[in-house]
Amino acid sequence: MRQKMTIIFMLLLFTASLVTGCFGGSGEANRNEVTKEGEAQSALASNDEQAVVSASGFKEAPMLAELVKTGTLKPVEERLPNKEDIMVEPVFEQIGKFGGEWNFPWNGPDDKWAIGMPTEEAMFRFNQEGSAVEPNVAKGYDVNEDATEYTIYLRKGMKWSDGMPFTADDVVFYWEHMLIPETFGKALYDCYYSVDPVSGEKARADVAKVDDYTVKVTFKHSNVMFLERLAIDNKWFFAPAHYYKTILAEFVGEEQALEKAKEYGFEDLNNFGVWTGYYYWLYPQRPTLRPWVAKNDMNSDRFIMERNPYYFKTDGEGNQLPYLDRIVLTKMQDKSHKLLETLAGKVEITTFDFTDFTVLKENEKKGGYRVIPWTTPSWSSTGVQLNQTTEDPKLRELFQDIRFREALSVAVDRKEISEIITNGLGEPSQAAVPAGLPNQQAGWAQQWTEYDTNRAAQLLDEIGLKWDAAKKFRTFADGSSLTLTIYQEDTTDNEKFIELIRKYYESIGLKTDVKIVDQGSYFDLKYANKIPVSVKSVNVVNVAFRPDELVPLRVITPWFGHYGLHTSSQGKEGVKPEGDIASILEYWDKVKASKTKDEVQQWTDEIIKLHQKNQWVIGYTGPTPVLIVAKNNLKNVPTLVSSDEFRGIGHAHPAQFFLE
Repeated sequence: MRQKMTIIFMLLLFTASLVTGCFGGSGEANRNEVTKEGEAQSALASNDEQAVVSASGFKEAPMLAELVKTGTLKPVEERLPNKEDIMVEPVFEQIGKFGGEWNFPWNGPDDKWAIGMPTEEAMFRFNQEGSAVEPNVAKGYDVNEDATEYTIYLRKGMKWSDGMPFTADDVVFYWEHMLIPETFGKALYDCYYSVDPVSGEKARADVAKVDDYTVKVTFKHSNVMFLERLAIDNKWFFAPAHYYKTILAEFVGEEQALEKAKEYGFEDLNNFGVWTGYYYWLYPQRPTLRPWVAKNDMNSDRFIMERNPYYFKTDGEGNQLPYLDRIVLTKMQDKSHKLLETLAGKVEITTFDFTDFTVLKENEKKGGYRVIPWTTPSWSSTGVQLNQTTEDPKLRELFQDIRFREALSVAVDRKEISEIITNGLGEPSQAAVPAGLPNQQAGWAQQWTEYDTNRAAQLLDEIGLKWDAAKKFRTFADGSSLTLTIYQEDTTDNEKFIELIRKYYESIGLKTDVKIVDQGSYFDLKYANKIPVSVKSVNVVNVAFRPDELVPLRVITPWFGHYGLHTSSQGKEGVKPEGDIASILEYWDKVKASKTKDEVQQWTDEIIKLHQKNQWVIGYTGPTPVLIVAKNNLKNVPTLVSSDEFRGIGHAHPAQFFLE
């Protein structure tokens, strides 16, 4: 017990300090100042011994220097952007050295985001404090006084991974030939619309080339959150025009495009467009700006990503990043396989949820790694979402009844869930905005949290749910059978939690079924509106930054189902939002129409208050950290916040990781 309380105390201290540093504090104490010129430490000496210095003073990896020597590759100074436009990436601890591999466990192509997020290069990214965005692929920007014109400056001399120039033409091409015509299966992102504050009219932005390295985005109305939303909605606001002109039907004709699709393994242009346009980092043929690029077939047992010789960043001493030569992704279909490989010290860095905390800590010394807890902005560590648009009309009516959601909340003993599932580290709690984040509401975490089966039974009686002949399970009012079907991805470790809530639900007469599906099938079922109940939580830093899980703008979160499709299809498909759901969309339009950050805060608070009132997402225990497990010889790994907005491990800028 003393050991558990010590762990809890340490994590509480850790979380409190991190929230202060990442959400409102200066955060600068967490940044190592050795990145400043002249302050690099002893690692520089070892770096000089193995780095190859060019005539211009830039240093590059030996594997690239060999290619330069043979004439296969241009000198490093010709591969980097113009000297004044090179991005200098701050290192967390010290200047690194070149070489080595990042062994990366994954589940194959369906696990695309696991490697997509760590290798991502966005036009604008969130700073490591999580408080604002900063230029990344872009060199900088200007915005006019009323936030209707954004001028984005690109890096002169920057190149794609195949050596072709990256210019404003690649931004405009992406806008005109991929975003607007939806060639990769996605409706135009919400960030590109502004809203009239009076009429509520939405207007699409205009994107135009100013010169080879300047793009202007013009809105009809103010859009004060454009850059933050761009950093989430459409991080890669660009695409290699020279590549897509060889595969898109618009340029090569449908017949030739279909031939190309078959070369890639597709029988139709739709899927071809989605995978090569949206999950492009998996294809060796597709040029990229990322630090590592695909080198072989993603379906291989070992999928290899190798350093990009044209990567646009260096460290503070002129070493072209990344430090690591390659990422080796080994297919591990069994979740236990990943854990065993990590315990054996065969994985450089990866993530786990808190269910594996004990075994990981017990094997730290033996495995030669360290466990680094990253806090999260999650509303809960355990909970359920009821699809408010589920296909079955009787289930839909039931799920939309607030009394039913309250019954599912009070029917569960949160203390038992806390002890069994989170080892006591996830406090008994309702799903709510965590302390320290924008829009937190006082008292919300305690809403409907008292374990009270009598109250649950009373609510189910009021709704009109009857008992079957055996007095074992409830039925609908008309006597027809009632079953709650929970869908779970096979990549998650929720079996024990689901069995516990099944026990609680069935104890109040609600028959509960569980279906485990692979990640790809889960994704397809979600988009088809065929998941009635899920065990997802909400993980949002700020609704103004990322409304997707809280505002039904597109199909993404199970609780609002096809309300999101109705919005993204502009009313052509899906389920029309009504009541408080419709109010959320109205408030979001007011967020979009806001002229100041204060107005943004006002209307996002109103959105969150509706979530508190309705509790569409039910939580049973408070958030627990994400565990970053890193080998002891892997350096420059900071302690940060883990969230989708910040791109998980990608928030640590893996191009500056190195092996000592």
